Amino acid sequence: MDFTDQPAEIRKGENLEIARVEKFIRDAVPGLSGEMTIQQFPRGASNLTYLITIGGREMVLRRPPFGTKAKTAHDMNREYRILIALNPVFSYCPRPIVYTNDASIMGCPFYLMERVSGVILRRDLPSGLDLTPQQVRHLFERLVSVQFELHTIDYHKIGLDNFGKPQGYVERQVLGWSKRYRAAQTPDAPDCESVMAWLQEHMPPDSENPAIIHNDFKLDNVVLDKKDPTKIIGVLDWEMATIGDPLMDLGSSLAYWVESGDPPELQAIRTIPTHLEGALSRKQMIAYYGELSGRSIGDFSFYYCFGLFRLAVIAQQIYYRYYHGQTKDERFKGLIYAVGILEKVACNVIEKM
Repeated sequence: MDFTDQPAEIRKGENLEIARVEKFIRDAVPGLSGEMTIQQFPRGASNLTYLITIGGREMVLRRPPFGTKAKTAHDMNREYRILIALNPVFSYCPRPIVYTNDASIMGCPFYLMERVSGVILRRDLPSGLDLTPQQVRHLFERLVSVQFELHTIDYHKIGLDNFGKPQGYVERQVLGWSKRYRAAQTPDAPDCESVMAWLQEHMPPDSENPAIIHNDFKLDNVVLDKKDPTKIIGVLDWEMATIGDPLMDLGSSLAYWVESGDPPELQAIRTIPTHLEGALSRKQMIAYYGELSGRSIGDFSFYYCFGLFRLAVIAQQIYYRYYHGQTKDERFKGLIYAVGILEKVACNVIEKM
């Protein structure tokens, strides 16, 4: 049975200027022949992702979403630059093909990369794919290992010195995401003011070991081998990558981590199968990262709380577009409930301090 992640028809309102796109691709990529087809990967909630097929050659096109966007978000050139720098040294990074900022093609910058074809796990395992508890544990240990491997890359050697500013990173993140949340608030959203105040009051010092961080490193952003779904072969969605505190990266990852024993409301917003028998708990994930890095990781409450809040902001920004009719994607209608649940969980973390 083939569990490869598959594209679908293009969503209404997210069509491309096919003739212009095709001309650009054929001019920019030598050796292409045959008919072109375009489909859309339906799962992403931020940048839009399309499968371009020409004569058996599969390429992925990435472009910003339609509608109002955060000022510093969806920078296609920045995303393309990280792929160029990382691909030679990080085997999980897709190979970039071409970037353009020519707005006459589709009204926005976009880029092409090679497709990494494989299995992507979503909320639950697909029917017919069964993993033993030992396989589940191995997969999640590999997830931590690949994230740690990214953090060990010398960003100076691959020309990414100016890709981020490690000094003041934590403070910028707390203040920046707080500003974004307030800007994206809708009348039905929680105010999150107590969470934002706590984060501002409990910021740790800058990391002594800043690193390349993905900033959205989670199970449904990695591609698994078709023949061995415990083997990671690709890491996708680099739009938020930067140079910063690796523990902030881990905290953002754990915000998605819903354990089998978590309350029903948190189970309701689970997006990846972290509840399976054999899965590492959040505490085990932190401990395993500490084992790999050789560092003693103390109380992780700030990083986990920030990850929860940051995820709430991302959901609220997407919901804002739906609320104001800038997208018709019905998947986004329920995100307001996720925002409320994430705020509640963050408050629970704070109360246990």
